[in-house]
Amino acid sequence: MLTACDNDLEQSPELDLEASKLVEFEPVLNAAYYYQTGVAMPQLVMGDFRADNMLMLENPHTSIDTYDSDLGGGDMAGAFFSPVYSNLYKAILSANNVIENSLDDTQINEAKFLRGLSYFKLVMIFGDVSVILTPQPSVSEIPDVDLTRQPVADVYNNVIIPDLQDAIAGLTNSGLATGRASQIAAKAFLGKVYMYRGDFANAATMLAEVLSDAVVEGVTLEPNFADVVSDVSSEIIFATQLSSSIPNADGTSSSSTFVGWFAGNDTKSLTPLDPRLTAAFDASSAAGGGTDLRKSLTIDAAGGKGVKYTGGNSDQDFIEMRLSDVILMYAEALNESTNATGAKSATILAGLDAIRTRAGLTSLVGTATTQADVDTAIQKERRVELALEGHRWFDLVRTGTVDAEMGGQTISSNYYVFPIPSTEITATNGIITQNTGY
Repeated sequence: MLTACDNDLEQSPELDLEASKLVEFEPVLNAAYYYQTGVAMPQLVMGDFRADNMLMLENPHTSIDTYDSDLGGGDMAGAFFSPVYSNLYKAILSANNVIENSLDDTQINEAKFLRGLSYFKLVMIFGDVSVILTPQPSVSEIPDVDLTRQPVADVYNNVIIPDLQDAIAGLTNSGLATGRASQIAAKAFLGKVYMYRGDFANAATMLAEVLSDAVVEGVTLEPNFADVVSDVSSEIIFATQLSSSIPNADGTSSSSTFVGWFAGNDTKSLTPLDPRLTAAFDASSAAGGGTDLRKSLTIDAAGGKGVKYTGGNSDQDFIEMRLSDVILMYAEALNESTNATGAKSATILAGLDAIRTRAGLTSLVGTATTQADVDTAIQKERRVELALEGHRWFDLVRTGTVDAEMGGQTISSNYYVFPIPSTEITATNGIITQNTGY
């Protein structure tokens, strides 16, 4: 937090964020977008390597898939947790400046989207977090800022949900294809927030709006699964744009670093694929009446690596929300909010047919008739459809299935979230506290 409050921030483009000196806020807003690039690689690693999709065999980071205090070590913090924490707060402070000082309504609502999204990522990764809603304080003002970590529920109710609601009310969809915030993106993330809150009725309502808006805006499923993570995919609702010509906010070069983790190149472990993901694709094929075409387009089972993202110094963007995710969340929200059985179950499962047809599989209609069975079917579909896109661990935590899915282990809920960087605890003289267990 204090590192994010430093007035000498390293940014691209460079700028002074002291509000009193600013008259043009577009560069500050761009900085809030830019800082999301420093979160892409760590979020992908946390989402897939912490879970049962990928194996972390690369020293000194092997503790990413252990569930004890070792995860809080300095090597892990430097590679993953500190970049996420620092860059998200830098994005928040930039957004705060725009919200409080800009006279442009579109800028303000884009900033609210980015602030809500940033706080959502923070609570998803770290749990309780400090909340700052004012422009970046000077060093002398820092002692007057309350950095006490706020409960997750309060962050949702007081910041994330209101910010996304304001963004929905104030934005259009003109930025949809440009990597900017849009109304449909704000709706999609608000629907996802409701899913994390267990508020399935509101989630279903909001996600239904997203699906309706998608038709109007031309957001459609890609006919070929190979194109779902393309920068020009018709499924994209929001993506953090990366460029090999501009270093990411975590110091890495474009998407090449997270590509390296998954593909076993760039000096990373050669065979990071978890056999359990291979088994999940094989089970999907066996149950689906054919070969799941997503398998060969997501993983190289023989080579033991992921192939969804390309190798090299790629400009490939980090897709944070796409249509398939919305369809799957909507199905889950309907199932949970309507206690679906019988005909209702068939209707919900039919909503997944377009995704499954693209994968070369048969309909799930008739394969599950109880609410629990429908939920199981949806979660299996989420795993293979969204594999290696940074969702898996967070889905397991959200659905309360960590122990059941992680090989029958008993994992303390302390380790559902990640450790606060020790540098932040030290810098605040213990006002910011560590998560229990680390």
